[in-house]
Amino acid sequence: MSQDIALPPVTNTAQGDERRNGIEIELNGLTLDRLAEVVADELNLKIKQTGRYERKLVGDDAGDWVVEVDFRLLKEMGQKQRDNGDLADDVAVFAEDTLSRLADHVVPLELVSPPLPMSRMTEVNKLVEVLRNKGAQGTSARAINAFGLQFNPEVPSTEADSIVPYLKAFLCLEEWLIQHSEVNLTRKFTSYVSPFPKTYIKKVIAARYQPSQREMIDDYIDDNPTRNRSLDCLPLFMHLDEDHVRERCSDPLIKSRPTFHYRLPNCEIHVPDWGIHLAWQDWLQVEQLANDKDRLHACCKAYQRFLNNPLKRWFGNWGKQLKQEWLITND
Repeated sequence: MSQDIALPPVTNTAQGDERRNGIEIELNGLTLDRLAEVVADELNLKIKQTGRYERKLVGDDAGDWVVEVDFRLLKEMGQKQRDNGDLADDVAVFAEDTLSRLADHVVPLELVSPPLPMSRMTEVNKLVEVLRNKGAQGTSARAINAFGLQFNPEVPSTEADSIVPYLKAFLCLEEWLIQHSEVNLTRKFTSYVSPFPKTYIKKVIAARYQPSQREMIDDYIDDNPTRNRSLDCLPLFMHLDEDHVRERCSDPLIKSRPTFHYRLPNCEIHVPDWGIHLAWQDWLQVEQLANDKDRLHACCKAYQRFLNNPLKRWFGNWGKQLKQEWLITND
């Protein structure tokens, strides 16, 4: 039975609209077409083929769903027309088919939702249950699987004084989130979800840190010129100031959107009773701390003391201390 999804303390944007969340689920165990069929049947959508390795599911008021092989080069190849009889094209076809066979074993399929109103996330949990029953597999199903579940929660406001408390809260919680999420070792070793550097953490959690929008963006990029962070803020900052971020970051894969990009959780879709609500409950700790000014200030102070004490840094466990003193329990 799927679990209901709790909502954050701030459910609307500054414009009064319900906040949205885009969800990305990496998995295998199903073929591309079978995954598209199951999702389309469950959500009453129509399938459009946009490439040999991509399917678009249309008909949702929130936008299009996408099912794809999570391999950029293969997707680009799959969008090109094949010209039988042309030697160069025959070579390209051979290369594509070889990559496709390899990808079947190591590259996940990815299910990408449109930005859904947060009140609709329970529908995704129901979909997860359907996919599990159809044979979908996640991270721990095989040693080589390193599949993630990613959230793109819309920010309540694009003002710096609204975003910074979320940064402070996440940085205080990151060590606990990593421990609690039991992040797959392969995903750790590939630096896909690298933790934030301590220099950046100390800067941001300081009580005096109240930057302008440009300062917030520059401080982030100075220490984190990469998408490979557990909370990728580059899409948000691209939305705020695209020209400036393009000047500072050359990565063409950064996409502008008014959201955080939480990339930490594993996907364990094959495990009974697993659902997106588990990782979402962790994210709600960030939302709750960010919107509790006094608790956030005290937590930042405590973390500063921890980071500035070499003995505590070497022998202490901030994640454990955080859980005991600063988290909201659901008991």
